[in-house]
Amino acid sequence: TLHGSFRSGPTYKVALFLSLAGEPLDYVHVNMREGEHKQPAYLAKQRFGQVPLLVDNENGRHLCQSASILEYLADRTGKFGGANLDERIRAREWMFWDFDRLAPHIYRPRAARAGLRQFDSAVLAQHMIDGTAALKVLDDHLAGRDWLVGDGPTIADIDIYGVAAYAADGGYDLGPYSNVSAWIKRIQALPGFAPA
Repeated sequence: TLHGSFRSGPTYKVALFLSLAGEPLDYVHVNMREGEHKQPAYLAKQRFGQVPLLVDNENGRHLCQSASILEYLADRTGKFGGANLDERIRAREWMFWDFDRLAPHIYRPRAARAGLRQFDSAVLAQHMIDGTAALKVLDDHLAGRDWLVGDGPTIADIDIYGVAAYAADGGYDLGPYSNVSAWIKRIQALPGFAPA
């Protein structure tokens, strides 16, 4: 059971994994505008008071933080985890890079443009500079390769796609990033793909 918000990129990452893996899920909307994620009943299940929360109905585990959930799902399903230890390590590196270098610089301008958050103009401008630099790193890495790690899609691709899918909403033009644009199309062509 996936507890989340339809506006949440991290919620989408987990839902996308489940869709691509052909895993059924129940979805429970968490009304963050009303503060449901900060209520004791929710905090008892998701200690950080965030979305997503994934409950594994087979064993009762409550999982939080999208990257950790993706790793768990890769282990649990045997899908998208990488072909060997080196690929698993590199996939994790990309996921941690995303959290530090890409996600905040796309998600925050997106939230500002949607009227959900307010930032000083200088802070917002710095996010755009840093996001542009991160997109260039991603574009350069994808030159001559189909996937971030190895010969097939991994949780790194799912994780970072769950950010890149919102780039336009954050004010980014992906036109100059032809490798990223081609990679996005490859992900969208995967069986089971579903848009946010």
